[in-house]
Amino acid sequence: MKFLLGLFALGLGVCLANAQEPTKAIAVLQPTAGNNVTGSVTFTKSGDAVKVVADVTGLTPGKHGFHVHEFGDCSSSDGNSAGGHFNPMHKQHGAPDASDRHAGDLGNIEADASGKAHLEWSDKVMKLSGADSIVGHAMIVHEKADDLKTQPTGNAGGRLACGVIGVAKP
Repeated sequence: MKFLLGLFALGLGVCLANAQEPTKAIAVLQPTAGNNVTGSVTFTKSGDAVKVVADVTGLTPGKHGFHVHEFGDCSSSDGNSAGGHFNPMHKQHGAPDASDRHAGDLGNIEADASGKAHLEWSDKVMKLSGADSIVGHAMIVHEKADDLKTQPTGNAGGRLACGVIGVAKP
């Protein structure tokens, strides 16, 4: 029996050692109740950063808070099942370029007159693997602009769309 357990442990160790860290993830945004905001957000490892590319439609013109939230749960009709901002290092809420910010703080995405928004951002705080990985958490688009200072949410209002961040094919 010990021999079999040893072989099992050895095999498990080999499997874990050969597991590759994800290099790409994606969130497909679905509207919350009463909204028609949809889109996708890709996260691609690029050197010591994660490149974020988002395309969102169905927004009102202007800025909308854009954050990774703590739970990969978009099951509630209002998106609140995704919890608060993803903040594994217990930092203050802030702008995406601030040194003191949540790992999930991406600031705002800005929609044009037709309700379309595009964002490209290279982020050195986000991780695609390890204890602080964004994979398995949720991406949220908010109704109002993130003021980048109000704690802990940026006063960005309700949730217009939610998508769980999952590993994508590289």
